[in-house]
Amino acid sequence: MQSVSPKTTAADITEAALRSFDGAPNPRIKLLLQAAVRHLHAFATETNLTANELIELAEILTAAGQISDASRHEFLLMSDVMGLTMVVDYNTNKKPDGAFESSVLGPFYRADAPWIELGGDICRQSDMGTPALISGRVLSIDGSPVRDAVLDIWQTPANGMYENTDPSQVDFNCRGRLRAADDGSYRFWTVKPVPYPIPKDGPAGLILNAAKRHNMRAAHVHVIVEAPGHEKVISELFVNGDPYLGSDAVFGVKNSLIANFVLHESADDAEKYGRPVPFFTANYDFVLVPGEAPEEVKFSAGRA
Repeated sequence: MQSVSPKTTAADITEAALRSFDGAPNPRIKLLLQAAVRHLHAFATETNLTANELIELAEILTAAGQISDASRHEFLLMSDVMGLTMVVDYNTNKKPDGAFESSVLGPFYRADAPWIELGGDICRQSDMGTPALISGRVLSIDGSPVRDAVLDIWQTPANGMYENTDPSQVDFNCRGRLRAADDGSYRFWTVKPVPYPIPKDGPAGLILNAAKRHNMRAAHVHVIVEAPGHEKVISELFVNGDPYLGSDAVFGVKNSLIANFVLHESADDAEKYGRPVPFFTANYDFVLVPGEAPEEVKFSAGRA
């Protein structure tokens, strides 16, 4: 009687796929690829993924590539709304209590923003929102001032659109870099950030719609803070009282990143600050941890 060979199983395929990467010369790439195989195969098995669903997923990923351009990175946006970006952030940017915590870079960062002077304004157009002065100090974890600190700042104006996606805005509107003073103090003018919707016309929107989730980001200002001898921090400052703090579409809010924006409307305040009312002020200290900067994030959006 002819012997019957054992049937090939899904587990056999997984093992064969894992072995196929054994020869990868880069150990980190080998680790990532084999982990991806294990988790993707486990996902397919757990969900009993069908061939049609796999094809639909492939088409969604294809659409993400097609809708992406210089000003928009749909894959990053999908990572954001799935919470993957913030999981990576938590795992790779652990900070001691009291230190300035990290948050998402987001898909709209542009490198090489113009420099402004201390106390300058990153809003380069009129009627872009209610002015806001953000100030504070850059400190080391021991409370001493940090010298030669650089802040890279970007946000949306009141229309909720980053300038690289909005032809009506001038180049690098609401973006800028500044150097803190020798005593660690910094200050710059901008406009009070507002909540805004992330795009829903692509695959990221399919995810949100399927879950009946909103697409609103809590009002925030993006900031990267770096200084010699200290860890670089990519983060955001959020507005206390914003209605989306507890349901930010990309899970970027951390309690330590919430700042109070105080409204000023009196003639005395106008005289004190040399600015017509109304305007807001917010004070926030960036507390850095001594050490080396983490691996550089090699990403910059362009302008549409």
